[in-house]
Amino acid sequence: MRVLGITGFSGAGKTTLLEKLIPLLVSRGMRVSTLKHAHHGFDVDVPGKDSYRHRAAGASEVLIASARRYAILHELRDQPEPGLEALLARMSPVDLVLVEGYKREGHAKIEIWRQANGQPLLQPDDPAIIAVACDTDPPHRTAPRLDIDDAAGIADFIQTWMRSAPLWPGSHLHGQGSRHGAA
Repeated sequence: MRVLGITGFSGAGKTTLLEKLIPLLVSRGMRVSTLKHAHHGFDVDVPGKDSYRHRAAGASEVLIASARRYAILHELRDQPEPGLEALLARMSPVDLVLVEGYKREGHAKIEIWRQANGQPLLQPDDPAIIAVACDTDPPHRTAPRLDIDDAAGIADFIQTWMRSAPLWPGSHLHGQGSRHGAA
């Protein structure tokens, strides 16, 4: 599988772009997953539900399953937060994993930048940024510029990148092979 980050400062539009990119890439025959880093404590479980009660009782993992989906809730307790590589290793093989967050990691990334946010550009200092999707041309940009409002154009860029991008280390262990010209 290929791994591509969508990175940038808060409020730049990362999630909004992902909401547009995912259905475009899926409609082009790709299997896409996402990995989202949460900077704050979060909980997807609800107090009072059986799964919550199992975790509160001390279960290390609770797998909740239905006919439509399943989720694994893994309690870290006193363990350190797992890194990107460890989390990717837990994911099922797909053509592309889009990562939101983990901007300090070394995987390939597209930076989302908006002048109105007043934040600096990450790209000059991060060689893993392969393009900058922006609303106006940022100063000191050296990576290719993508129009932040052209999701189809960004999807085209991603598909072109995938033709020469290396597989994520370990993805061959899951039987990931060539598919839709992405390998």
